[in-house]
Amino acid sequence: MAGFWRQRVVAGCLLLLSYLLTCSLRCAESSKSSNIVLILTDDLDLELGGLTPLKKTQALIADAGVTFSNAYTATPLCCPSRSSILSGKYPHNTMVHNNSLSGNCSSKAWQSNQESRAFPVYLSKLFYQTFFGGKYLNQYGSEEAGGVKYVPPGWDQWHALVGNSKYYNYTLSVNGQAETHGDNYEKDYLTDLILNKSLNFLDQRSPQYPFFVMLCPPAPHAPWTAAPQYQKSFIDVKAPRDGSFNKPGKDKHWLLRQPPNPMANSSIDYLDDAFRKRWQTLLSVDDMVEKLVKKLEDIKEINNTFIFFTSDNGYHTGTQTHYTLILIAVFYTCFYSCYIALTVPPVLIPPSGQFSLPTDKRQLYEFDIHLPLLVRGPGIKPKQTLSDPVMNIDLAVTILDIAGVNVSALNMDGQSFLPQLVPSARNGTSRPYFLVEYSGEGLFPADPDCPKLGPGLANCFPDCVCEDACNNTYACVRTLKDNNFQYCEFADNESFVEFYNLTSDPHQLENIVKKVDPALLQTMNQRLIKLQSCAGKSCRELK
Repeated sequence: MAGFWRQRVVAGCLLLLSYLLTCSLRCAESSKSSNIVLILTDDLDLELGGLTPLKKTQALIADAGVTFSNAYTATPLCCPSRSSILSGKYPHNTMVHNNSLSGNCSSKAWQSNQESRAFPVYLSKLFYQTFFGGKYLNQYGSEEAGGVKYVPPGWDQWHALVGNSKYYNYTLSVNGQAETHGDNYEKDYLTDLILNKSLNFLDQRSPQYPFFVMLCPPAPHAPWTAAPQYQKSFIDVKAPRDGSFNKPGKDKHWLLRQPPNPMANSSIDYLDDAFRKRWQTLLSVDDMVEKLVKKLEDIKEINNTFIFFTSDNGYHTGTQTHYTLILIAVFYTCFYSCYIALTVPPVLIPPSGQFSLPTDKRQLYEFDIHLPLLVRGPGIKPKQTLSDPVMNIDLAVTILDIAGVNVSALNMDGQSFLPQLVPSARNGTSRPYFLVEYSGEGLFPADPDCPKLGPGLANCFPDCVCEDACNNTYACVRTLKDNNFQYCEFADNESFVEFYNLTSDPHQLENIVKKVDPALLQTMNQRLIKLQSCAGKSCRELK
């Protein structure tokens, strides 16, 4: 009997010792780990002055840390870009091609193959307390992908928008339960709502462990609904008229050769209105940053918190018309097809702007792929501007590097830019070139209102200007280290190629592919081939 009790005592002591060791390890880990905040805006441009209305953000993040002047997205569309941010991978490795379920946006395949290894999962295993609020992926909440009950792994607090960006009249998944919202500003305005939920999370967190907060406001995505107090702001502001505004796309790929040019004078007022409304929505984001920083100061965590501020893609602006469209069609993405019924309510849709395009993203040009990226945090010197090229696929790796993960062992395409943020941490390398890729979308058969354009286009407006086409499928090599070049190949029946020297032509007005040394074209082609098939280390180890 004495032996029995001796065994129980020994077992109990071992269990207690194990608990104490675990506790001490967790405490030690949390004492070494910094908190992390990621603010991801929706369609915030850099090239057209998107940071201009964000005065507080620039003062509280940029002036307190680093502005990256050469930050880029791997693809200029919401869901593929956000999937790349979460996974740290190029779209050809996430297999997320567009904003549809058939294009793998928040699909069952995405959930099992990529989402289960996204960076929040790693943070959770390191005892980070995690919070998500706002727009996640465009198809999140779809019944075919689990509905609102599905909560992706790695999140302790989950407050995700069902579907695409809205400011009012939406549904949230709150830890797997549907929460519906109306049009009351005080209760429902999404930018403010997710901020307030995050502030409550910070008040209720355990100070023993680090936290990660990801806030994804809808601004400045359409429908551009500003908070009441900001709806008369920027009344005299007009969209910029320089650069590629209202220029013909005569030497560019097929889609850009279609819009009529020049724009009608009657269009300009609509364009300016859209531009102002985008900026108005951003004032609430500016308030979000201010209140979040104030909360971090109040809870004595500001000096141990990295704050990242960026966007999923850039944007180009255009003018607006009203339309209503109902159709039954075969939707074709060059990868998938499915029968769909589209009902588009009356909305403001711009028919022209940069290169006479509609307001949108999806194009290879700087206005769509060049991102704002501001970072502050422990060890980062204030008021820096860094020109090293970084990408949205680098965010996951950098965040995990901050959290203490051995990033060299990660199966991700991106690379950490923590050495650029905090050079004393260790030496880092700058990538010599990188990939931008996009899979075009189109409708079959042809739009009956635009028969001359033929099949394979998407989102065509009454004047037969279209946002996208199946032959708008491209892959580009962008270089910044030695030369400021962009080389792009299209998967179309023209095998179209575009080449720009952005040092002499920053607005990409002239496609100089026919003027460039063929040896240089061959070099860029070989780089592109390598990047399009890269995975993990091979995406980083470039010469």
